[in-house]
Amino acid sequence: MGAGKTMTGREVAERLGRTFVDMDEVLAGQHGAIRELFLRHGEPWFREREEQLTGAALDSSRADVIALGGGAPGSRKTREALSRRAYTVLLDIDVDRAWERVRETDRPNAQDEATFRRLYEERQPLYREVADAVATDADGVILAAGGVHHEPGALDRLGELVPGDGPAALLADATVLGIHGERAIRALGDRLAQTIEIPAGEQAKQLDVVRRVWSELRLDRTGTVVALGGGTTTDLAGFAAATYLRGVPWVPVPTTLVGQVDAAIGGKTAIDIPEGKNLVGAFRWPARVILDETLLETLPERERRQGRAELLKTELLANATLDVRGAAAYKTALCLRDPYDHGPRQWLNLGHTFAHALEAAADFDLPHGEAVALGLLAALRLSGRDTARVEQELQPRPVAVDGERAWQALLRDKKRAGDAINIVVLTGEGPAVEGRPPEEVRRQLDRLIS
Repeated sequence: MGAGKTMTGREVAERLGRTFVDMDEVLAGQHGAIRELFLRHGEPWFREREEQLTGAALDSSRADVIALGGGAPGSRKTREALSRRAYTVLLDIDVDRAWERVRETDRPNAQDEATFRRLYEERQPLYREVADAVATDADGVILAAGGVHHEPGALDRLGELVPGDGPAALLADATVLGIHGERAIRALGDRLAQTIEIPAGEQAKQLDVVRRVWSELRLDRTGTVVALGGGTTTDLAGFAAATYLRGVPWVPVPTTLVGQVDAAIGGKTAIDIPEGKNLVGAFRWPARVILDETLLETLPERERRQGRAELLKTELLANATLDVRGAAAYKTALCLRDPYDHGPRQWLNLGHTFAHALEAAADFDLPHGEAVALGLLAALRLSGRDTARVEQELQPRPVAVDGERAWQALLRDKKRAGDAINIVVLTGEGPAVEGRPPEEVRRQLDRLIS
């Protein structure tokens, strides 16, 4: 009681595009006010009806977000149904704060402080038993549901945070291994079966590199690929994991801001080919994403600016100021809502259609964040929005690439809608994918080229 399940549940459901069901409201709607039910029929009668309605809700085929009553996990049948049918998050709150929230309400079990505190202590073991994860807010619920673990210092717990107990193959470039490799190797302990060094940057995302990784991997299907590094490392490692032995689990541990707010989340994996960026890939949802913000402390300033472009993109989409955790939760929600990129997940491509075209035209020698900064200029101009914030915070500069080559790469990057080109724009209703005339898109692309 008092944890905020209803308010948080409504927010989570809205962000995931799902229906919200509050079991207390369902019960009250069918039988009357909960306090009156307690007084008229007693708690055992109430718990029996609660168990029946909760079981029916959990056994339905709908992917709802359900807020349970505080006493619902006291039922063995409910606990079994949760284990069988639900991903269960304990919305945690300390007893003092919970009591302050409910002390002057008409909740039947909140009329006496001593009784309330006793119930709190009695129910904690049951809550911990049924919970797949523990959270304190909507962002935490969404991150947990998406398998994203956010914790400073998490690298030192890598061995226990990588799901399963099978062997692990660690993939990283030489620079990352030099900075974080010793800690990662120590944390993986006896689970570490091999370490594979890969190139840094976009050079990692090449067919000859993934072919070498396939050849060097010695995992069986109980093994896990652990990707330690930036977005190019996680892209390559995820694609290798998706295709090796027809798919083995993988865990990205992003060490860059780009990786932590964007690239490592959602299971999009890919390599590049000469005709364009990320044109060969697979969807492979990670077994877990491990976000340790302390790893960002060693980032060079230029790398930090790359990530700032992705963070600013997410803030523009969310129309809110976000930290790393908030940006990660925003992307996780869109990916849970649209795992295979058929709908709102496409919003995350804001500016990226232009960015990928510029990167391909530069033979992938243009840093991704700098390309995204330019792409955001084009997207905002097509949206009729002010570009001052992007210009002030990211300071993008036109790049010297072949305009026709960039245009051909753009045409391959995204599907066309008849004679129009699909572009993510910001509207008064929020982000949207709109078909724009080719000449209008080409004009904006040319403005990004010196």
